[in-house]
Amino acid sequence: MTLLPGLRGSGADRCDALRVAGRTLSAEALLGCANAVTGRILGARAVAVEAGPSLETMVGIVGAVQAGVPVVPLPPGAEADERHRILRESRADVLLGPTSTADATLPVVPVDLRERSWATHPDPLPASDAVILYTGGVGGLSRGVRISHRAIAADLDLLAAAWRWSAEDVLVQGAPLFRAYGLVVGLLGALRVGSRFVHLDRHATAGPAGTIYLALPGQWARIARDAPRARTLSRARMLVSGDAPLAPAVGERLRLLTSHHPVEGYGTTETLIVLTGPAGAPVTTLPGVQTRVLDHAGRPVAADGDAVGELSVRSPTMFSGYVDRPGSAPPVDSWHPTGDLATVDPAGRHRILGPEGTGVVRCGGRPVPTRQVEEVLLTHPGVHDAAVVGAPHRTRGEQVVAYVVAAAGLTAQALIDHVGRLLSAAARPRRVHFVDELPRGAQGRVRKSLLIRRSGQHPVRDP
Repeated sequence: MTLLPGLRGSGADRCDALRVAGRTLSAEALLGCANAVTGRILGARAVAVEAGPSLETMVGIVGAVQAGVPVVPLPPGAEADERHRILRESRADVLLGPTSTADATLPVVPVDLRERSWATHPDPLPASDAVILYTGGVGGLSRGVRISHRAIAADLDLLAAAWRWSAEDVLVQGAPLFRAYGLVVGLLGALRVGSRFVHLDRHATAGPAGTIYLALPGQWARIARDAPRARTLSRARMLVSGDAPLAPAVGERLRLLTSHHPVEGYGTTETLIVLTGPAGAPVTTLPGVQTRVLDHAGRPVAADGDAVGELSVRSPTMFSGYVDRPGSAPPVDSWHPTGDLATVDPAGRHRILGPEGTGVVRCGGRPVPTRQVEEVLLTHPGVHDAAVVGAPHRTRGEQVVAYVVAAAGLTAQALIDHVGRLLSAAARPRRVHFVDELPRGAQGRVRKSLLIRRSGQHPVRDP
């Protein structure tokens, strides 16, 4: 099937189809360069791609997609052991990227933007794998997820309809290319729809003006602190936040500065994006997506907007299986448990709380989403990085504990008061640990399992 019709559609004559760090590539040049890559990797089992933000990376990804060879994005910050594990599990037998960073066990195909080919190749089968993306690894080792051409096409078409995304848009994004939001929604989405694509390494407000801005919650928090720059986004059509919940305080500040209420999309690597709606409000399922919220006994929770259970999804956007578990593809029409806690209201809208253990702290029976506390902490000018977990509490079950990288002189009480002014009393950290850096995995996600073990060694007592 043709996953990227925008390459040959109305946008095929654009001189600036892709823009990265001030470099541009026309749609014609992109197609010719990608065809050259396609011809060199036909027949490979899987191709690993150095996933730094560059035109070469994007050309390599497009070339592999056209060849029907699964793309395995390698996080630039991955340690050697993690990198080797990804290559071994995915069975990648070719590496696209600079030879200076090549894995010695794989043949390297450098991507040269001067090369062109106009040869035609058969379209990949719809059920064939397009990408192998690794999960964030928040609670342990990341896992390789196989995602088909059919699933990606279905998800992008649903999002294009929901967001009124067209070839006239300019998508500006800051999400990394080794995550689903950056690679699938951002790059492949723009090339499927036919819109222009701008990738920005750090700040989603720098560079050419866009109509759609896509960034992660931490990036939006930084943008919200820079009022003059944030106000330039008022000319956009929509602001999209993904990969984790956006803190209500950040969303409200962005609304005041830009007159736009940010939109969120929810999904997992296994499901892609299946729910969307205004940030901070309950989200609705995309057409064709089914959901259910079950309690610990496997029974549906009350649809009252308060009862909490685990969210499961059944969707045409579903993954094909895990690379470390051959034959693990979900049965046809099966439900996939996301691991995230959620509520459902009478209108069928969901409020996503996050994964139990790493994404939700149960304080006195009340679920507190850790990401919301983190995003509020990040709005403090003295906070550079933050992670929140739950620690055992002798009477309340759990309490909020924060690990913070901060400027010198900042006190724990100042941060506790800062959170208390913007969130409920239950969300205020009971203990704040100042650290030099947070432990992160190859995908850039904080390894909260390490912080949970550290906090669990010292249960929080009543004052």
